[in-house]
Formats: sequence, structure tokens, C-alpha cells
Amino acid sequence: MNKRILALFAVSIATLIYGLTFTIAKDVMPNYLKPYAFILVRVIGATTIFWTLGLFIKQQKIEKEDYKKILLASFFGIGLNMLTFFKGLSITTPISASVMMVTSPIMVLIFSSILIRKRIGKQRILGVFIGLIGTILLITYSNTSSEGTNNNFGNFLVFVNAASYGLYLVLAKDLIVKYNPIVFVKWLYLFGSIFVIPFGYSELLEVSWQEIPTNIYWNIGFVVIFTSCVTYLFNLYGLSKLKPTTVSVFIYLQPVIATIYALIVGSDSLNTVKISATILIFIGVYLVTKQVEKSTK
Repeated sequence: MNKRILALFAVSIATLIYGLTFTIAKDVMPNYLKPYAFILVRVIGATTIFWTLGLFIKQQKIEKEDYKKILLASFFGIGLNMLTFFKGLSITTPISASVMMVTSPIMVLIFSSILIRKRIGKQRILGVFIGLIGTILLITYSNTSSEGTNNNFGNFLVFVNAASYGLYLVLAKDLIVKYNPIVFVKWLYLFGSIFVIPFGYSELLEVSWQEIPTNIYWNIGFVVIFTSCVTYLFNLYGLSKLKPTTVSVFIYLQPVIATIYALIVGSDSLNTVKISATILIFIGVYLVTKQVEKSTK
């Protein structure tokens, strides 16, 4: 098979997994595992997998000054990122959460301009403004669910997650290039476990494992193995064969997949606010990424 086609297939599978995760993880929380307990299971599981994979690759020494950088990247990429995402997803809907995640490219642009002083053109400023209007609309006017959970606060937490992930991408850019991906990510998850253990330990002790149905165990395994590990490796392969801009386009498919799956299984529904906010966010992200692509030609 052509390497480009194989890379596109790998990135497509990763995107599919991400899209399904919103509903699959939502089914686990909070009835069977509370958000922080789920995160602790996910991080410990992924850490174990990546350190095991690390035994089969060439060893690479981390420079002392880079440990601090990895620790900081881990805080935003694992700790704050996952804590806010799972907590937010547990009290909002899969469709709203998936739409909020698309704001990541906007946040990457904002943090890049602040930290590395990357210039923002007028079109990108307009894109940031429109995208953030859509974000505020979704956070402020999203309806409270029938179960009484607070969708507005949940959407805000997912937005914090997207912002945290955007900052992580800026901080980790040089480290990803410098070190073998498996070496980097195994330390990233190990440090991440330090941040999530204080939050998830007590919730983990409350879990009644014997009362969890088999299908929920499958959901937990899906998140640990596929969402945490397979997607990373597949996206990594895609980045090795495709342009970063090509890979980044696939993030736009996540809300589409999440929406279709959520509607099929009946875990969410559409309304005017979600549709309007989605359109504004997509327009904003389009304007931001369109100018970035032009500047790289």
C-alpha cells in the first residue's frame, strides 16, 4: 500500500477513535467511575503500556534541563488537560464537548503569539474573535441536561482542556523533535501520573469493581488502549508521512463523528445553540488555519 494512503488511513482511524471516545467515556462517568478515578486508570494504564514499549526501542538519555520542560508539558498536556476534559465531559454532552475541542488550533495560535511572539495577521485575529464568540455562546447558552447536571460549567471545563492542550503543543514542540516519541511520551505520562494521583486516588477507592458491567469494562479498556495509546502512535505515523497541516485538518471530523455516534445511540441531541456555535467555531478555526497555511508556502 502507498505510504501516503497508509498514513491517511492511520490518521483517519485515530480521528474515528477520538470521535467515538466522547460517548464511550461518557457512558462510564459518573455512574461507574467518577471522572478523576477514570483519569487515574487511564494515565496509569497508558504509562504502563508506553514504558513497556520503551523496553523494545533504543534507549535515549533525557538531558537534565529538559526534565523541567517535560514536567511543565506534562502538567498542561496530561494533568490539567485530562482532569478538566473528563470532569467537563461527565457533566456536559458528547456533542458540545467535541465541538469545544475544535478550539484547540485557535488556542495554539494565541499561545504561540504570546510565548514565541508569532505574528498574528488581521485574518487570524478575526478568526480568533469569531471562534471565541462561538465558544462563549456554547458555554453561556447551552441548556442544562435533564439529569440536572450543569452543561454550561462542563462546556467551560472542556474549553479549559482545549486551551491547556493548545499550550502543551506549543511547549512540547521542540521536545517532540528532539527525542524519540516513545521516550518522550513515557516520561510525559509518568510525570502526568504525579499530577492526577492526588485527585483520583480517593475516587478510585470508591469504585465497586464487582458491580461494573462487562460492557463498561470494554469502554474503559477502549479509552486506555485506543484513545490514550493507539491514537498517539497512529497520529505520529501520519505526521511522519504527511504535512502537519494535512493531519490537523482531521480534527474537524471529530465533532462530526461524535455527533453521528451520539445521535445513533441516543446519548445526545441537537439544538439551535449547538448548531450556531458550531458554525461560528468552524469559521473561526478555518480563518486561523487558512492564513497559517498561506504563510508556510
